[in-house]
Amino acid sequence: MFVETYETYNAVYDKILKGKVVVVIDTLRATSVITTALVNGAKEVIPVADIEDAINMSGHLERDTILLGGERNAVKIEGFDLSNSPLEYSEDVVKGKTIIITTTNGTRALKKASSSDDVVVGCLLNVTSVADYIHRENKDVVIICAGTEGKFSIDDIITAGAILDRLEKLSPYESDDLSKASYFLYKSFQDNILNIMKYGYHLNRIEKLGFHEDVEFCTTIDKFSVVPKYVNGVVRLV
Repeated sequence: MFVETYETYNAVYDKILKGKVVVVIDTLRATSVITTALVNGAKEVIPVADIEDAINMSGHLERDTILLGGERNAVKIEGFDLSNSPLEYSEDVVKGKTIIITTTNGTRALKKASSSDDVVVGCLLNVTSVADYIHRENKDVVIICAGTEGKFSIDDIITAGAILDRLEKLSPYESDDLSKASYFLYKSFQDNILNIMKYGYHLNRIEKLGFHEDVEFCTTIDKFSVVPKYVNGVVRLV
């Protein structure tokens, strides 16, 4: 098994994804939101790249069966039902609903991964379950970090490292240098990952916007034992 990690989705070429398990990470906050929504009973989550795509898609579905969610620059999109805060995706809000979501980074990373037929959603909330899935599939792995505005983001790299830490206990694997760097960075701060993540640009921006509870929630390790899988444009639980 060989693991490659990419700092942003812009660095990924479609041809490298064929036949591999692809893990998409946007810890703050898209993949945390998607995972939380599905745990809380959402029927499915449909990630789209653009606001217009979300609105157009919603026009073809029964309005009382769907919720529009997402953000631009960490702020709720005007006219949408929900923002990109996982705390809004509670069971009483999302159960049985189809959620159409668009975010600045995470949903675009998922769309980028779609040339693979084995794409899963990863975040700190489900790192062990993702590692278990990789172990079971026993294929080469590509980890795509969503990043922030096209740049490296510490929170995603720490999450990749946490997944690889669990995977190491299950399977021997080889990896590229960014995978190794993410692993060793996580190991250095595993007892309190906020000691390193607090220096991240994206985390600080979210904090300044008042989303401290989101940060606390999204940095909880292994809150859930689920693996959301992205198939034919839709995310559902495995």
